[in-house]
Amino acid sequence: MSLSEMTSDKQYRQWLIDIKQRIRNAQIKAAVAVNSALVEFYWSLGEDIVRKQEQAVWGSGFLQQLSKDLMAEFPEMKGLSYRNLRTVKAWYIFYSQGDIIGKQLASQLDGPDFNQNKTACKLENPSDDIIWPQLAAKLDGPIAKQVASQLAQIPWGHNIAIVQKCDTVKKALFYVQMTVEHNWSRSVLVHQIESGLYERQGKAITNFSNTLPAPMSDLAREIIKDPYNLDFLTLANDYSERELENGLTDHLSRFLLELGAGFAYVGKQVPLQVGQREFFLDLLFYHIRLHCYVVIELKVVEFEPEHAGKLNFYIKAIDEQLRGEGDKATIGILLCKGKDKVVVEYALSQINSPIGVSDYQLTQALPDELKSSLPTIEQIEAEFSKQENEDKGI
Repeated sequence: MSLSEMTSDKQYRQWLIDIKQRIRNAQIKAAVAVNSALVEFYWSLGEDIVRKQEQAVWGSGFLQQLSKDLMAEFPEMKGLSYRNLRTVKAWYIFYSQGDIIGKQLASQLDGPDFNQNKTACKLENPSDDIIWPQLAAKLDGPIAKQVASQLAQIPWGHNIAIVQKCDTVKKALFYVQMTVEHNWSRSVLVHQIESGLYERQGKAITNFSNTLPAPMSDLAREIIKDPYNLDFLTLANDYSERELENGLTDHLSRFLLELGAGFAYVGKQVPLQVGQREFFLDLLFYHIRLHCYVVIELKVVEFEPEHAGKLNFYIKAIDEQLRGEGDKATIGILLCKGKDKVVVEYALSQINSPIGVSDYQLTQALPDELKSSLPTIEQIEAEFSKQENEDKGI
């Protein structure tokens, strides 16, 4: 067989595709292994720096000298700058000391130059307010031993972003776990932190513990946030439910990101025939991990008890008409402009379908107080027409 015949041979081309994929997989594994080794090295380096600084034998400028000496020996290696060594030290202390020290150290990592603030100066000088022998005594605690392997599973840039934006170890480890589980890019990770996912996830009022079996009820509770952050929408003050719905589907990728991993979009205004009448669901999703349909109803007003009754009706219809043999019980999510917690709890207490109720937050297109100071669309169009006529000499 000639070379031209071989390259066009179906079996050879399929084999070539397989080899290319195996190479890519090997490259990914190698990159992951390199990252893990790097982060593990940074952890041990951070521990060494703290313990050497505890001894206070080289003075407060030893990190600058250490950086200079290391960069001279390994000029091609990134991460040995004085700035990064300070980051490594603060990152290590943040996790090994827990929340109290962590809150102090988080501020050291803000800004392009870490602000050179008072906290950073204290960290750099062992003779200042932090008593290093007491600090070192805590470095062998259970937190330090447990988190190192978790941190090595995500890139160093992700580690820095988490410590920059989290003020407690508990919150930081939540985002570490979520990054590992969902393979977030750094931009997605930062978005989730800035949108307050940790504070919102699993906080909605639900009746899941009474309507779903234990394993599924816990998982279902974790997929619902309160409130939902819909600030990617810009709607007028008097927006309707249809405008809200259209805005969410027009920005579906952003909405799916806010909903979280596992949601697959099915459709909007999904028709349901019940008896002689036809009803329409606002939004219908399928959750891949829970193996169930998720009905989302939108309300531009505060929660009312009848909203839960209507959503319960839709859930029943989905279970009867769309739910397949392998599907679990359909879940309903009611997004409202606001809610009274007690009213919601009363309304859900006697409903047998699993329902969660959450608020949503969005940014209005234009505050009312500014509308009078800006031209209307008609005024702008009239001005353009006037200018166009002048250009034509009319």
